[in-house]
Amino acid sequence: MKNPEELIGYIFKNKELLKQALTHSSSTTDIHKNYERLEFLGDRILGVAVAKMLYEKFPDEPEGSLSQRHVALVCKEAVSEVVKNLGLDKYIIIANDDAKDSTNVLCDVGEAVIAAIFVDSNIENAVKFVHENWESLLEKYKTPPKDAKTRLQEVSWKMKLGNPTYKIIYKRGT
Repeated sequence: MKNPEELIGYIFKNKELLKQALTHSSSTTDIHKNYERLEFLGDRILGVAVAKMLYEKFPDEPEGSLSQRHVALVCKEAVSEVVKNLGLDKYIIIANDDAKDSTNVLCDVGEAVIAAIFVDSNIENAVKFVHENWESLLEKYKTPPKDAKTRLQEVSWKMKLGNPTYKIIYKRGT
């Protein structure tokens, strides 16, 4: 069985960063020993890395199509798929082992690993990790994916009904 560094394809100078990236807050509330702060940083790096990848890979696509692809590639389902494909889910340190399969936890770990690579080395290595591991997801989206609202608008236009109107029926939260 490969160790996490072999799965990631990066050897950490500071092994504690990798451990932190794999440690859920249920195992320790010490913010310097769980992945929450790294996850925050990794989310931002992932967004930029995927945007750069799409910008280069699809030079003739308009901004709207690039945005649709971007949303699909940085969503928690996509990030958790990458983590599972790498086999990192087996190394997550968490109080409840059943939660290792949680899409949220897997996504958080993926983003934390990206940040850990960045903090341990540089942005180039973090972006390289993203490009190598998200490349296969690009194949899933030969055409830009569309959200439900966009699909509804397109059907409405095709049927010559004009733009749909929206009405808030219920609002919850802030």
